[in-house]
Amino acid sequence: MKRLFLLTILLGSAAGGFAQQEKTTDSPFVHDPVMARQNGTYYLFATGEGITVMSSKDLKTWKFEKPVFPEAPRWATEAIKGYNGHTWAPDIIYHNGLYHLFYSCSAFGKNTSAIGHATNPTLNPEDPQFKWTDHGKVIQSVPNRDMWNAIDPHIIIDENGTPWMSFGSFWDGIKMVRLTDDLTEVAQPEEWYSLCSRRRLSGPDDKNPGDGAVEAPFIFRHEGYYYLFVSFDYCCRGLQSNYKIMVGRSKTVTGPYLDKDGKPMMSGGGTLVAEGNKDYTGIGHNAVYRIDGKDYLICHAYSIAEDGAPKLIVKTIDWTEDGWPILQW
Repeated sequence: MKRLFLLTILLGSAAGGFAQQEKTTDSPFVHDPVMARQNGTYYLFATGEGITVMSSKDLKTWKFEKPVFPEAPRWATEAIKGYNGHTWAPDIIYHNGLYHLFYSCSAFGKNTSAIGHATNPTLNPEDPQFKWTDHGKVIQSVPNRDMWNAIDPHIIIDENGTPWMSFGSFWDGIKMVRLTDDLTEVAQPEEWYSLCSRRRLSGPDDKNPGDGAVEAPFIFRHEGYYYLFVSFDYCCRGLQSNYKIMVGRSKTVTGPYLDKDGKPMMSGGGTLVAEGNKDYTGIGHNAVYRIDGKDYLICHAYSIAEDGAPKLIVKTIDWTEDGWPILQW
């Protein structure tokens, strides 16, 4: 209940911030950002009513576009008690001639959650072909049945062309499942994997997922390794947020993922990439992209100067000689 109260305060503040922003801004409020580029324009998707959308030519100045969904998907409001259109943590990928958008429908602090899927042939809203087609639910988590949470989807196509969806938060941690080639459903026979988990100090109550705070998986391939980025600790608490980005790597997409010291991420391992600093109390929920030969990390961070508002962060990634990502602040 405390987490829900704090989230309500934060979202109310963020909503006011969105309302006050101009149609273009170089410092947008944003939560859980992901991105795709089409014909020189970057399109950013983030948590918000109907899924927040922004566009940019330079990764600096952002224009607000119309949300993906003008109203909450009916299947989701019927399936998820407490979901009312505020849609979380999308992911976007171009595959087989379509842009595939995955999104989370949930009630805060519960694993009454589902991941949906929509497609569009273009991201340019001026294109006559522009139209989001919703394909409904991919997976759903149910309290007292599943010790995983169907939120925070991320899609990766492995070196063999096989699509995988990683997802999850808290409870038993980060999961992965194989998808069909068209990305619409879980492939048969089903293949499920566990990628990352942290020890929980409290019980398996759907009102209190415990202290195993890990979420927001994103997998990026670099020089023969798959790098699993996750967020440890807590988001959504404004100035009390202590989010941090951690990483491990594996030669295979399904793991096991180990940190720099060789500790498995399934045993709480993870090498620090970013954490709170003099400007931000918490930094997390990242995505990673290779653009014109450079690697970029985007995420949100809770601004101290703006009373804990979640702001968009874009950073280039450098790699150490032994292959670990580092950011310059």
